Amino acid sequence: MRQQCRGQRVTETRSYSHREILKILSGLVLALLTSMISTSVVGTALPAIVGDLGGQDQLSWVASAPLLTMTVSTPLWGKLSDLFGRKLMFQLALVVFVLASMAAGLSQNMAELISARAVQGLGVGGLSALTQVILGDIIEPRERGRYAGYTGAAFGVSTITGPLIGGFIVDADSLGWRWCFYVCVPLAAVAFVVIQKALKLPRVRRDARIDWLGAFAITGGASALMIVLTLGGKQFAWNSPWTYGLGALSAALLALSIVAERRAREPILPPRLFTNRTFVFSALASLFVGVTLFGALTFLPQYLQIVKGMSPTMSGLTTVPMVVALFLASVGSGRIVTGTGRWKVFPLAGLLLVAVAMLLLSGLNSNSGRLVVGLDVAVLGLGLGLCLQILILAAQNGAKREDMAATTAGVSFFRSLGGAMGVAAFGAILTSRLNAEMAGMLRAAGAEAPVDGTRLGSPEAIRRLPEPFHGFVLESFARAMETVFMVGVPIALLGFLSVLALKELPLRSAAAPAKARPLAEGDPANVS
Repeated sequence: MRQQCRGQRVTETRSYSHREILKILSGLVLALLTSMISTSVVGTALPAIVGDLGGQDQLSWVASAPLLTMTVSTPLWGKLSDLFGRKLMFQLALVVFVLASMAAGLSQNMAELISARAVQGLGVGGLSALTQVILGDIIEPRERGRYAGYTGAAFGVSTITGPLIGGFIVDADSLGWRWCFYVCVPLAAVAFVVIQKALKLPRVRRDARIDWLGAFAITGGASALMIVLTLGGKQFAWNSPWTYGLGALSAALLALSIVAERRAREPILPPRLFTNRTFVFSALASLFVGVTLFGALTFLPQYLQIVKGMSPTMSGLTTVPMVVALFLASVGSGRIVTGTGRWKVFPLAGLLLVAVAMLLLSGLNSNSGRLVVGLDVAVLGLGLGLCLQILILAAQNGAKREDMAATTAGVSFFRSLGGAMGVAAFGAILTSRLNAEMAGMLRAAGAEAPVDGTRLGSPEAIRRLPEPFHGFVLESFARAMETVFMVGVPIALLGFLSVLALKELPLRSAAAPAKARPLAEGDPANVS
């Protein structure tokens, strides 16, 4: 079919066979897997990095910089792909990611490493958003479930297994922390070649008008908010001029973005998206999923390493049941959605399982066995696997075709924002409860803490504390983790209510387009 739209030349659209889709999917999943691993693999390498490069006071930026740039750049990649094409922007994101990874591995000081990590996050933001956009272009929603499950599994598995891979690399005498960045390069290169050969999208020439004011306002506002969420309570107190100043700046820039997007010819996030009930509630549910996902995965390894005394590698192996459950749930639910056309039951069940899992995790203590921990994290993985991709699928299905990129990038943005909120909120709760519990135990024992004894240091530093302070820290940390995970229960239930508010629209298919907006000659639906 020949399609024509304003500002574009006539292009040919095409359908893809199952075999062609699998080839494209392999490249997309490989790129997504390697890029997401890069954001989590560095966690276990941080002590080694500080030992080599120094800069203990800048440590938090090594982990925060890519999360910041990944989140704020997501909507921009979606709009750029509208203007210059999906394939070109995906490959550009992949090149940015590879070059930044190599630069991170070659860093000679902490400033170079943080800068490279920030650029690396830009590439990851593009890859995570455009993977879903490309799938939305080449596969109708009714058929997308059977394929989208693999991308959901890749996202979850890479997030969980990153610390395990990082622990193995750091522990290997022949490798070292720099290989945490180098290991992704050859896999990303293979993904680039696969995408180049397999993905054949129509060439598009548009009158490219970038909404610079909207881009500045959205990224600036989101950046200020992300800085508060990632550094609040660490680099500066929550009740401080930095918090209030950055909060006011974020609010002002986000208000400016509303004005800019209403006036822009090519808005980054079209205001009409926020009048779409499906988008709004899918984004809200994704935000709550992000809070529980990143919050739990950030602090669960600390419980395993501090309270249970596990090595980084062993703590990663303990989360294998979560990886397996997430993969099976993601792939299995996707196939059922394709077969039945019904999707709403899966995120509903998934968020209930996430709430149950957080309740189970809140009951962990220093005496909990590995079998109990494994079963608890398996329930969490099962719940997350039922949510991650189905929510994006629901948002895409309820969007107009020309809003596919903005919708997908928007939902991904809110999930990443939820992740930052989860890490910040759970971290603040953990620190507050830990200090309170520790102070209470010291008062009861009539003892004084050693220097920095009430601060949460590395697992090695905690193990070196003398008794009874070592026991106090372990017990205080276990009780603090109970509160952290318990807070995750109502957050997951808020996600459940958001999904409950969604209307289960019939999934579009190639044979039966959405009734609300049938395709007609001249519709830009299939133009990438």
